[in-house]
Amino acid sequence: MSLSEAYASSDADNWKEAVQSELDSILSNGTWELIERPYGCKPVGCKWVFKKKLRPDGTIEKYKARLVAKGYTQKEGEDFFDTYSPVARMTTIRVSLSPVVSYGLIIHQMDVKTAFLNGELQEEIYMERPRWGQESKVCKLLKSLYGPKQAPKQWHEKFDTTLTSAGFAVNEADSCVYYRYGGGKGVILCLYVDDILIFGTDIDVINEVKSFLSTKFDMKDAGEADVILNIKLIKDESGITLSQTHYVEKVLSRFGYIDKQPFSHSL
Repeated sequence: MSLSEAYASSDADNWKEAVQSELDSILSNGTWELIERPYGCKPVGCKWVFKKKLRPDGTIEKYKARLVAKGYTQKEGEDFFDTYSPVARMTTIRVSLSPVVSYGLIIHQMDVKTAFLNGELQEEIYMERPRWGQESKVCKLLKSLYGPKQAPKQWHEKFDTTLTSAGFAVNEADSCVYYRYGGGKGVILCLYVDDILIFGTDIDVINEVKSFLSTKFDMKDAGEADVILNIKLIKDESGITLSQTHYVEKVLSRFGYIDKQPFSHSL
């Protein structure tokens, strides 16, 4: 869906609000500066990407708009070099849920809004301006943006530096797991792109971490974890059950099979 199509749709007001929110984040973060196009410059293109974030029951939680650079036009060795960026392994996340049951840990969740905008750009990249402003000018990226090949790596490096400088240690088995202990209290963080799981011995240590993260990044506090990476946590006295029923239903609905009857098929 293009920007003009979004603005002409029945959800136009919601998309306009999402676009403005994205632009506010980009501009307040100092992501680029508008300059006259340098001689011989071939800026990468950009486009808007729209998505509806759904709740487990299928209702719309949020309208999201992202301005992304067309990173597929970048040239390796010229516009980018190393691009590797780790995320927490699903095995790590499942193992981390064990002490929640065994030791009564509390688990909360936070999202980093426009996470990739926090990355420190090292290469010189020019991007075509969005649909407003002077035609002759281009955006010189000062910080990372969604789309460039190196954006995930730069975001992870920024997050890693922020936490290690605050006294967090990095888990040797998974570089996206951070922990800190002291005074009989402890906290563990698992990072999956822009989703953060916070495991703590009590609510005070969790709130302390939340306050710290909010001073460094634009955060959304999701409260006690309920759905993790499309996996629903069902807690009871016997432990924690992981379910993806709502995700399966969402996939079926996407392809028009939600009302179909199941049938057996011999192999």
